[in-house]
Parts: sequence; structure tokens; C-alpha cells
Amino acid sequence: MRSASMPMAAGTGLEPGFRGVICASFGAGDTAKLHSGGQLHHDFRFEAATPEALAELRSALGCSNVGVRLMLAGPTADIRAAAAAAAECGIEQEEMTLLSEETAPRAIYCPHCHSATATLRAAGSEVQCQGCGTKLATTDHFSRRMGAYLGYSAHVEEAA
Repeated sequence: MRSASMPMAAGTGLEPGFRGVICASFGAGDTAKLHSGGQLHHDFRFEAATPEALAELRSALGCSNVGVRLMLAGPTADIRAAAAAAAECGIEQEEMTLLSEETAPRAIYCPHCHSATATLRAAGSEVQCQGCGTKLATTDHFSRRMGAYLGYSAHVEEAA
């Protein structure tokens, strides 16, 4: 959140002290159909939760004051990454509304190389980490801090 002495972030289009609803959509998600309850709102549209997109969202949140609300729409992996970035900025879980596309890939976090692998497989299945190649067992345990579901080495007990 922005303190009273912080200047407006360049390029966000938000006035210092913004107190409405920030709506961000990813992929084919559209914030135009989201309802902000008649409150002042500002819309962002991103293709994906890239580092640049998340930096722009962080900048917008830096312009806001206490009382701002955040609505995120799109693929689960993107909105979860955006929610993790918002949490880093001081936005509480209760101040966020997440509207996910259930058919989108899930991000699986690898504890070995700290990367995320996208998959459509259900929890309990295995996926090869795109970062280090480790076979990961997928779980349904979601880490808000990581913005991904947690994975673990699928055959670690067999190796011991």
C-alpha cells in the first residue's frame, strides 16, 4: 500500500490514494463483466501473469490506500500468481476476489529448483518439472506465497 508521501506510479493511470476496486484479467478473462458494486474501479488486461504484468499490478497497488479491493479473473495459475504479488504488497486475502477458469492449467511448484510447471493433470498424478527434470507428485495443497500447488519428488523413497 502507498503511504501518503509516496508519488503516483508512472503509467498506472491511478490517482494517488485510489480507494476503489482494481480489476485485473488474464488471458481471455474479461473484467468488463465483473461488478464492482458501483464503486470507483480501474481495469487492467494482461495476456498472462508475466513479470512485467505483475510489476504493473504491484505499481498500481502501490498507488492505492487502505480500503482498496482487488478482483482477479482468468486462468488459475495467472490469478494465483497475481494474488501472491498482491499479498507481497500488503493486500489481505479478504480484500481479494479470485475468479478462476477451472479448465486452465495448474502451476506445480518444484521445491528442488524453485520453478513452476503448468499441467492439466489432477492432484495425485506425476509431472516432469520443466526446470530440473525431477518427476514431481502433484498435490492439492496450494501455497498462496508461491502462487502454485506444491509438488514433491515422486520417487524419493525408492532412491533411499
